[in-house]
Amino acid sequence: MSRPRGFPLSVLDVVPVFEGGSATRALRDTVALAPRIEELGYLRYWVAEHHSTPGLATSAPGILAGRLAAATTTLRVGSGGVLLPNHAPLVVAEQFGTLEALHPGRVDLGLGRAPGTDPHTARALRRAPEDGDGFARQVAELNGYFAPGDPASPITAVPAADGRPELWLLGSSTAGAGLAGSLGLPYAFAHQINPHATADALDHYRRSFRPSPYLDRPRTLISALVTVAGTDRAAREVAAPYLLGKTRMRTVRRFDAFPSARTAAGHTYTEAEAQFLDELAGHQLIGAPDTVRGRLADLVARTGADELMALTVVPDQADRLRSFELLAEAARDVRPEPARLRTAP
Repeated sequence: MSRPRGFPLSVLDVVPVFEGGSATRALRDTVALAPRIEELGYLRYWVAEHHSTPGLATSAPGILAGRLAAATTTLRVGSGGVLLPNHAPLVVAEQFGTLEALHPGRVDLGLGRAPGTDPHTARALRRAPEDGDGFARQVAELNGYFAPGDPASPITAVPAADGRPELWLLGSSTAGAGLAGSLGLPYAFAHQINPHATADALDHYRRSFRPSPYLDRPRTLISALVTVAGTDRAAREVAAPYLLGKTRMRTVRRFDAFPSARTAAGHTYTEAEAQFLDELAGHQLIGAPDTVRGRLADLVARTGADELMALTVVPDQADRLRSFELLAEAARDVRPEPARLRTAP
């Protein structure tokens, strides 16, 4: 189908598990949602990677991306992202090379440097910790499997050598931005993690950018927490279970299933919790369509981002889909800003 006019939109899915649900149900909800997202004209659908986290059913992004590709026809699918320190680059190249062979021109391989889990689970993944520029070395090794050119190499990544998915580097700091720019790769910034650094990171990426065989000019997207409903109050209520879950993660370091809507509605927030939630939600896109439209326009104007990737974590599937519908409507009146470099003060 043709893409709607307006600001380009995509989806980031952490496959959340809520009280009373299960990882199996969360995975099935994700697969059911993807075709609806495609109908709305979104560009891509990425799934994250987390391990030993009962509240997030995203331990195998390659497998899930393949299922999403099979459930859709035009939507780009991929990882947001594969956490490369957990994996041998050859295995990642083989997996995503296979996806690209089966779904040519529709596969994205987003790469992150974080382990996405605790030290005990990281050791169970059988990868030794990398030092210094280990992530940069892994990215270079992985990229080489998609463009074999060393006749002395005894390794052939089948079928990665036949086709290359679109590689993205993910980050939440200027360090990742600089690496993405120097390699001439597109860059995805996690605004939901570090909103205060978004503009600086994208600016640093553009300053660091060097054209490559894969990309001739900078290309960016921002992932952000997005919840849209009929009113600002309704949107905050819909988002409340996720926000309360984030509070628990921060205060007691628990990563259990997210609270239900009923639990969130009955929770009495301390002053510290309320301040934390106001700070978290205040930098994200949570509200009525007009509110979100204004916040999106401001975010695009400040950062020059080329695309928004919406992270919408709500317990009710109908509320989730409705949020994506309302976001698509709100984004029609927002236009991309010409990329520019800001002058440092």
